[in-house]
Amino acid sequence: MTGVHPDIEALIAAGKAAGSQPFEAMVPLEARAAYAARREALQLPADEVSERRDFAVPGPGSPIKLRLYRPRGIPAGVILPCLVYMHGGGWIFGDLESHDGLCCRLANEAGCCVIAIDYRVAPEHPFPAAIEDCAAAYSAIAADAAALCIDPARIAVGGDSAGGNLAAVLSLMGRDGIVPPAVHQVLLYPVVDLDQDLNDYGPNTAGMVITGATMVYFRNHYTPRPGDRADWRASPLKASSLAGLPAAFVLICGHDPLAREGRVYAERLAREGVRVTLLHLSDQTHGMITMTKAVRAATGIQDFVAASLRDAFRIAAEDPANTVRSASGKRSADYREAEPGNTRPATNTIR
Repeated sequence: MTGVHPDIEALIAAGKAAGSQPFEAMVPLEARAAYAARREALQLPADEVSERRDFAVPGPGSPIKLRLYRPRGIPAGVILPCLVYMHGGGWIFGDLESHDGLCCRLANEAGCCVIAIDYRVAPEHPFPAAIEDCAAAYSAIAADAAALCIDPARIAVGGDSAGGNLAAVLSLMGRDGIVPPAVHQVLLYPVVDLDQDLNDYGPNTAGMVITGATMVYFRNHYTPRPGDRADWRASPLKASSLAGLPAAFVLICGHDPLAREGRVYAERLAREGVRVTLLHLSDQTHGMITMTKAVRAATGIQDFVAASLRDAFRIAAEDPANTVRSASGKRSADYREAEPGNTRPATNTIR
């Protein structure tokens, strides 16, 4: 077992001293309250941005709340690339507020618009409600690109944990024509395989933010019907093919029960021809990227993610074979049909 970063050790010690309970020891309403209460202690104040506004789009169950961020120093009306972001929280908790600071920083450092989705959560709304909301919101964003001042040919998807799961599924849907295709996917310690048992999760370091038992708790609420767990919309690792997906940035942490499946997914993406950057933080734990007050490396990792987005948007702008279509179904100005077999070589950068 690898060592634990001192900031994580201090975080665990503080939790023990405060008598914090693991999420799986609470009912969902209690878990939501506990998660929200920890935000002030774990997160620095959000950076200023030039625009931050809430709006809504129609959804399959009810209107879906969204929050739009534009980076500081960018005049209104300038067309920007866009990251559509889905928050983590085990499909049980998390919202627009829980990831507000992360979205602000990514907008500023990547020089892009960020639009966060507040999807329905379990157990009130189990699978597939979350992905249905995200697909509807993502499609609406692409359709309204002109009004939102974003480039429909440079839209990426991203998320952490459960949100990483939803981003991976949207990437598959985009490839298959169910939603508009994305040019990049940001998967931060993503859930990619719900069809596993407690003993399959690992590593399973005691005292961490989540353990295998926490994942089983999340899984049981999100997919109460066991048969749904093998559906690729719940477990993207179960997809028959990952070929043709957009390039991916994948973050895994050494002390996270999702580390193993995240690595397997990144390696499979690379084997099937997708460009992948895999960042492995051996001494960190699940959720660290939003813990900017408690984990001093977190802001640097956020900037690393932003750099990957800047590069992805640059490549999309320069690539004459960019096959992203506008929401109307018409080809964007730089669209050219890809030649058969004309795919970039797979790379797997591990830092």
